Amino acid sequence: MSSNRFTPAFYRRFYVNPATRVTSREEMALRANAVAALLKHLELPVRSILDAGCGLGLMRAPMLRAFRKATYTGTEVSEHLCKRYGWTQASLATYKPARRFDLVLCYDVLQYLSDRDAARALANLGRLTRGALYFHVPTKEDWRGNADLSCSDSDIHLRDADWYRTRLERNFIHAGFGLHIRSNVPFAQWELESAD
Repeated sequence: MSSNRFTPAFYRRFYVNPATRVTSREEMALRANAVAALLKHLELPVRSILDAGCGLGLMRAPMLRAFRKATYTGTEVSEHLCKRYGWTQASLATYKPARRFDLVLCYDVLQYLSDRDAARALANLGRLTRGALYFHVPTKEDWRGNADLSCSDSDIHLRDADWYRTRLERNFIHAGFGLHIRSNVPFAQWELESAD
């Protein structure tokens, strides 16, 4: 994935301009609050957060409000965003920090990676995540029925949901709503609350 693609114009179009943006600060805050509520409900501690491919960091503030003692690390391939916000410049396919994280957020990143790099990134998510992973990516079916194509970036790699599920299941149990718990982490969930 070339960082040259993710220029200031890209972020203005898809994240800043109200007429063309794909999401808003308010929508991302609602998403972050929902993820935080699920983690609290499952009684999973969060002291460290990795936002992999964080973009403008729209989930940073609500996550840090929900988990006041947590540290936040944002990674991004965009050189200009790293300079502007202080993120760590890295690709999820190759990022190898010295530590693991209680919570990893990976929202709408892997559609920009080739199959090979996306598979590497999913394996890396297994290494980076100590507790929970919030994972979201548009699939082929989402593109046909859920995505607002008038504001979505179409220069992406679309895959079947099972392509992702098969790779996620190597390290995680899907708890629902895109929340995946590391397989070796004990947590209690009522049968009808689970995704499976």
